Amino acid sequence: MKGLPGPRYQDRGEVRVETLIEIATLYYYEDVTQEELSRRFSMSRPKISRLLQRARADGLVEIRVHQPSSVGAELERFFVDRFGIDRLLVSVDHRDPDAQRNAVARLVAAHLEKTLVAGKTVAVGMGRNVAAVADALVTPPRGGVTFVCAIGGSLRAGEYMNPDHICRRLAARYGGESETLYAPALVTNTMLREELYRNDTVKQTLDRARRADIALIGIGDLSEDSNMVRMGWFSPQEIAEARLAGTIGDTMGYDFIDIQGRPANTGMQGRVIGLSREDLARIPDVIAIAAENTKAPAILGALRTGAINTLATSFTNVHTILRLDEATRPRD
Repeated sequence: MKGLPGPRYQDRGEVRVETLIEIATLYYYEDVTQEELSRRFSMSRPKISRLLQRARADGLVEIRVHQPSSVGAELERFFVDRFGIDRLLVSVDHRDPDAQRNAVARLVAAHLEKTLVAGKTVAVGMGRNVAAVADALVTPPRGGVTFVCAIGGSLRAGEYMNPDHICRRLAARYGGESETLYAPALVTNTMLREELYRNDTVKQTLDRARRADIALIGIGDLSEDSNMVRMGWFSPQEIAEARLAGTIGDTMGYDFIDIQGRPANTGMQGRVIGLSREDLARIPDVIAIAAENTKAPAILGALRTGAINTLATSFTNVHTILRLDEATRPRD
C-alpha cells in the first residue's frame, strides 16, 4: 500500500499497519467501541486507545469537526461571565465514553501546545481524564517543561492513571522532566497526613507543585463506580453516606465539595496527600478536565469553588451545568 509506513510498525514489534487501519476504520466509521475492539483484537483497552492516538499522529486518520465557531464562542463568553473562569474548552458529544474522553483530551492538549514554553512547570493530578491528555499530545518535543506530581500515588490506581506515570509520559512527549511525589495518595487519618507533609522530600515536591504555572486536574463524581471506590480508597457505604450529607463530588481525587462549592462535611475529607484547594487557587491556570456526562453536578460545584481557570468538558455537560446553576443558584 503506497505511502503507508508499514515497516516502521513491524520493525518496532508493534501491530501491522493494516491492522492499525482496520482498528481505526471500525472505530471511526462503524462506531465499534474500544471495549469491543479490545475483545476482537485481543488487546487491552489502553493499547487500543494508544493505537488510535498513533493513527491520528501518523496521519492515517484525520478528524475534522465542522462546528459553527459562534456556538462555542457564545458558550465560552457566557461561562466566563457566569462562573468567572478564563476559558471553556468544549467538545462535541460522542456515544463511546473513550471517544468522549479522547476528544476532550485533545482540546486540552491543543491548549497546552499553545501555552507551554521552556521554564514552565505543570502540576499533574491523577485519573483517566488527565491520563488521556498525555496520549493526545502530538507536538514534537520542545524541552524545558517540568511536570510535577500534585498528588501521591496508589498501586490500586494502576500505572496508567497514576500521576507519576502520567508525568513521565508528558515529559517524554515534551522532552521535559518529571518529578515524583514520594508519598501515598491516601492515608488512614489526618494526623498521619500532617506528619507526611512535614517530611522534607514530600514538602519539597509539593512546594514545587504549588509554584506551578499550570495544573491538570480531574473532577470526580461521587458514585459507587467512581475511581475512589474502584481503587479501594473508600467503600460504597462511605460514598453513599457522603452523598446523603450533601457531598456532590471532588477535585483531583479529594477536597470533597457540595453543590455550592463549599467543603463537604464528610469523614473522607483530609486523608489524601496532595495540593489543597487553596494551593490550586494560587496557580495561574488550573485546567479541570471532566469528559463524562454524569459529572455535571460535580463540575458545577467545582466551578463554584473559584479555583478553576479552564474547564474542558462536553457540550452535554455545559448545557446541563447551566440548567443546574439556574436551579441551585442561591437567591437573595
